[in-house]
Amino acid sequence: MCMKKDLKKCDGQCFLCRHCSTEWITAIELNKKMLHYKKGESIFREGENVTGIYFLNAGKVKVHKQWEDSKELIIRFAKGSDILGHRGFGNTDVYPISATALEAVTVCYIDMKFFLASLKVNQDFTLQLLTFYANELRDAEKRMRDLAHMDVRGRLADAILMLQDKFGENTKGYIDIAVTRQEIASFAGTTYETFFKVVSELVKEKIIKSYYSSNSR
Repeated sequence: MCMKKDLKKCDGQCFLCRHCSTEWITAIELNKKMLHYKKGESIFREGENVTGIYFLNAGKVKVHKQWEDSKELIIRFAKGSDILGHRGFGNTDVYPISATALEAVTVCYIDMKFFLASLKVNQDFTLQLLTFYANELRDAEKRMRDLAHMDVRGRLADAILMLQDKFGENTKGYIDIAVTRQEIASFAGTTYETFFKVVSELVKEKIIKSYYSSNSR
């Protein structure tokens, strides 16, 4: 893992800083590590020992899990102010999923001991974290239901709408995240070949507009 470290202060907008008390900010500054990752670098990998929690400060990340032998299922995409590594919290010693930078990423990292201390002395942080867990559980249950009961066309359309809702649009009117066709296929729980076929139909029907070049995968 090739992340870089520095001691610069974050902008105060990460989940941890926003929901902890003003008095606790000094403790955060003393215990956090600001980590930087390049596009394609792993933040943590499925099966690695749990060491702490990552609060995304800037950049976009895919959270994914091994699916069959050489495939991945993308669980969700994350952006600034989101949390990473929280699925390793609880009665487990290893991260059950992986997180990989989709572009230059900055995270505020705290070890598990300080994370637990933060929960004990910051009621609002604890409440907000519970709400975050509840919302993520609801979304995960919905995705499981959709993957089981929706046809591929419906799953792909839903995946595209989720990305649009999460990241908005850029100045050219496209969803503001750089992902490959394979990554969207993995997010929708289908194969690249099926993705290509269905998206080609949606483009032909003028339901969506694609910016992918003919040789882009």
